[in-house]
Amino acid sequence: KEEVMRASRQSLSVLLALCASTAAAWTSLPHRPSLTPRSSTSISMASEGDSVTFAKYEGLGNDFILIDDRDKSAPSLTPDQSERLCDRNFCVGGDGVIFALASPEGEEEEYDFTMRIYNSDGSEPEMCGNGIRCLAQFLKDLGEDASSYRINTLAGPIVPVMNDDGTVTVDMGEPILDGPSVPTTLEPNADSNSAVEQTLECNGKEWKVSAVSMGNPHAIIFVEDLEEDIDFESDGPALECSPAFPAKTNVEFVQVLSPSHLKMKVWERGAGPTLACGTGTCALVVAAIRAGKIPRTVSEEDGGHALGTRVTLPGGDLFIEWRESNNRIYMTGPATLSFQGSALLK
Repeated sequence: KEEVMRASRQSLSVLLALCASTAAAWTSLPHRPSLTPRSSTSISMASEGDSVTFAKYEGLGNDFILIDDRDKSAPSLTPDQSERLCDRNFCVGGDGVIFALASPEGEEEEYDFTMRIYNSDGSEPEMCGNGIRCLAQFLKDLGEDASSYRINTLAGPIVPVMNDDGTVTVDMGEPILDGPSVPTTLEPNADSNSAVEQTLECNGKEWKVSAVSMGNPHAIIFVEDLEEDIDFESDGPALECSPAFPAKTNVEFVQVLSPSHLKMKVWERGAGPTLACGTGTCALVVAAIRAGKIPRTVSEEDGGHALGTRVTLPGGDLFIEWRESNNRIYMTGPATLSFQGSALLK
């Protein structure tokens, strides 16, 4: 018994020493991620047993693990390693891992950085609206102080702008409405070869689905009551994997509260239920306008907001403006550092 107690005390001493070492390293920082010089674009993959330095950010509860790979051209973690890092019981936990990478070689004049993201299931989406706001705040906290950033993503160039009130406005580009480009096999029933509230049978129910892409696919469904009209845990994954969306899809269930205010629940492709989805919020506003659920603009005198349509998500509010002048969508919302540290790759 004494030998067991002695061994336990020795293990505890080692653990405390490790904790003290880690704490000392991080408390020396001004509570922000450390600045690593951008000196090369080499690819160095992490291995099992390695310690990974990270910062944890959230945008309306949609939380991400941010990795500083600004000296690399590709992520330093594999999809499988990222999936394990996102495990909320055995590791850091998150909806995905986002990598801040160098701008593409030869395109330094067009881009400041590159964004890549792996979902919590190891899949790779084209883009993430809440994630890119978190990336912008991460870059600012790293010392890359700028009023905006030109980010290369798999969905094309995205430009987040840092606002004085601490929020981030992102030029999300133009929505993709053409059905095959979403992609969806839903029969087009509206202009631009698009599907607006098209009939789809799934999970034993008949749905009216609008298909919109923001560089990634979205299936938008309007309901009278978000709590009564859907079986979220069953309908969400069934619609995500519907054959009508060959690349799978994000699913947004939407309730119209007023001409300037929408409420939604999201089942994200590759992540399941999350507290917020930036690209989905943009897509559902486009779908609501095209389906005649809300007007494109509402004056502030009539209850509208200067930043556009208010969308209430489980994690809070985003504001979306679909500008008629250039057909581009602008999303405004918060991005907040939660904590930072190092994790052991298992």
